[in-house]
Amino acid sequence: MTMEHKVERKLFDEVMVPCYNPMPMIPDHGKGSRIWDQEGREYIDFAGGIAVSCLGHCHPVMVDALTEQAQKLWHLSNVMTNAPALRLAKRLTELSFADRVFYANSGAEANEAALKLARRWAKEEHGEHKSEIIAFTKGFHGRTFFTVTVGGQPAYSDGFGPKPGDVTHLPYNDIAALADHISDRTCAVMMEPLQGEGGIVPPEAGFLQAVRELCDKHNALLIFDEVQTGNGRTGTFYAYQESGVEPDILATAKSLGGGIPIGAMLTTERLAAHMKPGVHGSTYGGNPLACAVAEAVVNEVTKPEVLDGVIEREQWFRDGLEAINDKYGIFSEVRGKGLLLGAALNQDWEGRARDILVAAGEEGLLVLVAGPNVVRFTPSLVITKADIEEGMARLERAIAKVVAG
Repeated sequence: MTMEHKVERKLFDEVMVPCYNPMPMIPDHGKGSRIWDQEGREYIDFAGGIAVSCLGHCHPVMVDALTEQAQKLWHLSNVMTNAPALRLAKRLTELSFADRVFYANSGAEANEAALKLARRWAKEEHGEHKSEIIAFTKGFHGRTFFTVTVGGQPAYSDGFGPKPGDVTHLPYNDIAALADHISDRTCAVMMEPLQGEGGIVPPEAGFLQAVRELCDKHNALLIFDEVQTGNGRTGTFYAYQESGVEPDILATAKSLGGGIPIGAMLTTERLAAHMKPGVHGSTYGGNPLACAVAEAVVNEVTKPEVLDGVIEREQWFRDGLEAINDKYGIFSEVRGKGLLLGAALNQDWEGRARDILVAAGEEGLLVLVAGPNVVRFTPSLVITKADIEEGMARLERAIAKVVAG
């Protein structure tokens, strides 16, 4: 990078709204699962842009799709449709329970559309009284006011005035609590099939099936937020596909575009009929540039060798974390599925996840946290074994520094 193009981290504090606190380094370029900053220092990427960069950085299929589409059409309003959007929608319906697709720009917008559709269906089919949305504590569904209210973390939704009403939060994995509360006035149950931001919390055996049965009993819709778990992250294209439970509505985003902003709400033909022209919309949803890249990503991710490789890589991660824990004894367990993993800190190290994140950055490794007690890993689905081994070596050095104080 030439000197005239370099920027300093302090510029962030001068020109940006201070709702983030980014690392001191400024990335310049990436390739695969490695990133280089402006000074040329290399980092192993175990974060993947928070489960977004599913094929790593600058994967050839993405670069080729973007380059080809960039010579054709970048944007059209939804007064018209476009070929990349239609091809991608067809692919998503082939790969899932769904018949219909609505495009958005993000997971929050996909979840917003899901919630609006559920409320619209309930009002038109059953009346005003059927409006309750049940969600789960420690859930996360986005940052719009509706989705952040439905998400079960008050720290994200408090402080903005009156919240959207008729939203109930119950404990995740507590089917008795749901059975006691759900009623015929419940419109929908919204949940992550594996909680991400809340600490990488998997569903207990039978939990998803029991939620589906209760929704059916009370004629409520089941909404799966697969923004983080979808697109191959857990070893199947969507996480629900391993459970034997189908939702009525599904939200997908993050790695759908491999790094280009795109989200989608998937649903059935019966429910989609309630989204008549003018009921909902999006300026950029279905953008041909984004859809062309997402189509290439989906076609690559769904290759059997990629999906099978996710499970293989999960074991490599678990083996590496186990070896580190054998030496330092700071993890109580490693949770999650595929390449959505969380190393939970034991009681002696509670609240120190961010310390490990910072130390890892100093050692040239990018990781995440999921709350104060969980170190989270959401790398590329095609990360090499060599990069995993080198990343684990850097993580071990970081943990050694934290343990040494």
